[in-house]
Amino acid sequence: MSAVTYPDQTRYALRAGVTCLTTSAGATLLHPPRNEQLSGLGVGQLQALRTLNQGPATVSQLSDGSGTDDVAGLMARLTDGGWLSVTVRDGGRNLYSILPIGQPPPRPATRLPWRATLSKFAVLHRDSDGFMLEHPLSWCDVRIHDPRLLSLLDGFGAAESPLHVSIKSQLAADLHWCGFLVADPDEEEREFATRSWHAADLWFHRRSTLGERTAGIAHPDSRAENSFPQPPARKPNYSGEPIPLATPDSAALRAADPTLTAVLADRQSTRAFDDANPITRDQLAELLYRTADVRSAGADLAPHPRSSGDSVDELEFYPIARQVDGLAPGMYHYNSFDHVLRPVADLDSPAVQRLLATASVTVADGDDPQLVLLLAARSGHITRHYGQVAYADILKHVGAVTQTVSLIATAMGLGAYAEGLGDTAAFAAAAAVDELTECAVGSIIVGSPARDR
Repeated sequence: MSAVTYPDQTRYALRAGVTCLTTSAGATLLHPPRNEQLSGLGVGQLQALRTLNQGPATVSQLSDGSGTDDVAGLMARLTDGGWLSVTVRDGGRNLYSILPIGQPPPRPATRLPWRATLSKFAVLHRDSDGFMLEHPLSWCDVRIHDPRLLSLLDGFGAAESPLHVSIKSQLAADLHWCGFLVADPDEEEREFATRSWHAADLWFHRRSTLGERTAGIAHPDSRAENSFPQPPARKPNYSGEPIPLATPDSAALRAADPTLTAVLADRQSTRAFDDANPITRDQLAELLYRTADVRSAGADLAPHPRSSGDSVDELEFYPIARQVDGLAPGMYHYNSFDHVLRPVADLDSPAVQRLLATASVTVADGDDPQLVLLLAARSGHITRHYGQVAYADILKHVGAVTQTVSLIATAMGLGAYAEGLGDTAAFAAAAAVDELTECAVGSIIVGSPARDR
């Protein structure tokens, strides 16, 4: 049984998703797939569980005139088992709440020193209910109700706080148990496993994979579904005149293309290009058609040659042509429904030059690329389908597109190189879009390969 004794005003509640079934013989706690049988309970303990089913309550309220010791012991047992959320209170006000999302480890046997501080992976953010403290590897979240506690998060020993030392000690002990504290600020930098992970990367990994924290993450965002219409499959056209593109002969391509085995064996990243014989407009047309052209389209979904979840097509293609034979230099948008290009921005515009400068870093001798195929995502088109994992799925789709472009370029005798970095702010400026609505997510350099390399 836990040795922790919370203040008398502390409120206990069944954690979200838990059902407590009581009979005259005992009780069962259910949180599929986990359950726990509670036997040997006294009359007062059974009544406490029935009261707990009605909502949050203190030990005194749960005891309802019976002895509080047995009820307090049961609450401590259920708290340590991760069945309850706990709201610590003092002076008639809520201080903080422990909100389980998994099963907790045993409480630490020793206390951390006062110099203990938050893990580098801990995140404090606001939501509609106030401050929430989270850690991607923790079994719980901690709701901070009282802003006076915020100053303690930078170190419990040095912080000046009007709160009593017992409250500070209790919060420190709970944050240690919850996995939020480290003994020394440099502790996580001395171990390779924790130093090698950046906070954002670990959060992204845990938020986009299944686990206790992310049960049901692939469900659609019901709030968005009920409040906003599904974005149309077609992006509104840019105002410039459409530039028609040649449609390749699919039958001829089937007959003339090298085998998949040959293409896979021959594919390589190309950094050196032949500017004397650049990629042509018809080659760009073929590459776009074979990679992104929409074969048929419903109201919301757009089937296309590449792989993507449920045929959701959130990706848009923006060719940036510096040297494409038969096409004026500039940034274009590819309309995959009509197989046409429309001008987006001049090549010499500052934002497009920033995009080219980023690409030139990966080209041999720092030369400017012949063509950059920039990929952008209309995020709202996929968040309705995949909720919290939407951005992870966008990046998976980018990977599928990158491989598809690379293999098709190889089959066509072109060179391709996937960029590892991109300037999303420059893209938003060049394409005149709101980054939260449409953002750059990848880019591929394409051109005629240098023959002497």
